[in-house]
Amino acid sequence: MLDYKAVLDKILLQEIEEDSVNGQQGAKGVSALILHRGKELYYNAFGYADAEQGIPMKRDTIIRLYSMTKPITAAAVMLLAERGELDLWDPISRYLPCFRGQKVWEDGKGEVAPERENTIFDLLNMTSGITYPDEATEPGRRMRKMLDDFVMRRELGDRVDTQEYMRGIAAVPLCFQPGDRWLYGFSADVLGGIIEVISGETFGTFLRKEFFEPLEMPDTGFFVPGEKRNRLAQYYDRMEDGIWIPHKGSHLGEYWGEDVAFESGGAGLTSTLDDYSHFALMMVGKGSYGNRHILGRKTVEFMTQNRLTQNQRRSLNWDSTRGYGYGCLMRVLMDQGVAASNASLGEYGWDGWTGNYVTMDPTEEFVLLYFMQRCAAGGADTALRRLRMAAYGALS
Repeated sequence: MLDYKAVLDKILLQEIEEDSVNGQQGAKGVSALILHRGKELYYNAFGYADAEQGIPMKRDTIIRLYSMTKPITAAAVMLLAERGELDLWDPISRYLPCFRGQKVWEDGKGEVAPERENTIFDLLNMTSGITYPDEATEPGRRMRKMLDDFVMRRELGDRVDTQEYMRGIAAVPLCFQPGDRWLYGFSADVLGGIIEVISGETFGTFLRKEFFEPLEMPDTGFFVPGEKRNRLAQYYDRMEDGIWIPHKGSHLGEYWGEDVAFESGGAGLTSTLDDYSHFALMMVGKGSYGNRHILGRKTVEFMTQNRLTQNQRRSLNWDSTRGYGYGCLMRVLMDQGVAASNASLGEYGWDGWTGNYVTMDPTEEFVLLYFMQRCAAGGADTALRRLRMAAYGALS
């Protein structure tokens, strides 16, 4: 019988080695945790969390989640929805007036009036037209300038908080009319701003009370306390000559100091393998974790379906989303053949800029977490695809 642990170990080890044959970029350190029907199927870690300090990658290493923050933000929105505190068709401006009348950019015309206002539903499905910084479009260039200005102000000691980010994002025109297509951008961050307004608390305080404390996630949050900084993994840029250097700067305005003011709903959380696994177990458990009820069963079912129209899905065209739909800030598997994946139909999850990845499979009650900290790694890594295929192959 095939030794799946040895297979999974080999895949992880190959990721931290130079592998020019497969075109892999490698990583300084990797770790993975696989759970099936409440039991641990696999765990291991290889390489370094901080190579300069000689700190190995461990189970309790704290990593920057980047966009793996997004599923948690979506869950927070749906918690408020099931409590009747918001409606998914509410316009953004109901909670953030600065978004009222936000313009749309049309090439050759400039800023034009929107045909309708963006809604919370648009934000959840990334169909709002709100972009990330992108030099290819005028809204993207304006978003880059806004972000650079805010980061510079923060570095000079100014407290640029979440609501100021909301005003900055609202001042940039949309890339297209609301609902026209799918586009990755600051939509999840705007949802975090809305949650602050509705709850009357910072987004981090809300998440801690409603999710992190009941789910036993003590190492998850928008900043890393001083006494835990030695567990925070370094993240790396790999240069063309193969040299690894610690990353400097702020990719999307995120910042993990104890004085953090902008709590990014799209990229700002840090966590550990075990912490995030508790959130994932709650999701595959249809809203329950142990004897604790976090979300309604029907709410989780709603969250984990494709919400894009056929036309909107045309722009969901990354390698990592082949065969997938999208809804509530997560991919949802719709076609195993196109995805070349043995995952169950309806498997869902997301990834992060530094290569982190989560698979949540309610059919199998299966969770796979893969952590690394390589900048611009995304979710289409060769080792990751092989790891997931092997992990599903190990299921009896």
